[in-house]
Amino acid sequence: MIYSLRGKLIYTDAKTAVVECGGVGYRCTATHVTLAQLPKVGEEVFLYTYMVVREDAMELYGFYDTQELDFFKMIISVSGIGPKTGISILSDFTPDQIALFISSGDAKSLSKANGIGAKTAQRIVLELKDKVSHDVAAISSQDLGFVGIKPQGNAEEAIEALMSIGFTEAEASKTVANIDPQMSVEDIVKAALKAVTN
Repeated sequence: MIYSLRGKLIYTDAKTAVVECGGVGYRCTATHVTLAQLPKVGEEVFLYTYMVVREDAMELYGFYDTQELDFFKMIISVSGIGPKTGISILSDFTPDQIALFISSGDAKSLSKANGIGAKTAQRIVLELKDKVSHDVAAISSQDLGFVGIKPQGNAEEAIEALMSIGFTEAEASKTVANIDPQMSVEDIVKAALKAVTN
């Protein structure tokens, strides 16, 4: 089992990152959150990994931190849930959001992840509810701004604008939650873009 990779980032796209270690390039499928935190191509990178071995392929999945990796392993432990579904859920929601949905039995919110149906979401909540502690599910009041309370007005329009240029709803909501909602839509978008590039 390959636990982690440290090496030079030589390629990225919307779903993968390739890390060169000792002259060998390892392609890792990764979440949008992990991909957004990677350095520039050519720089050193460290990823935690999870390897899936099948009869016809060996696949690596890369994660920026252990919390994301742990939630990935927990999600794919659910019957009928594979790695692609795990990556999809973690691309649309943070581990804290997922923990909140599971601990509160909120399958409806979880089903909003790309490619996740209502039955799949219900199965995840049912099978993992006992595994997710209330301590893990605890989130700050600031996080509630993008988990349970729908942004209104300029903030809502700014989130839609960010989603139109490639942000996921979770990424856009989390970034906008830290910005003054009284600002104009244009200024909120500018501030959000500045925040994610710093």
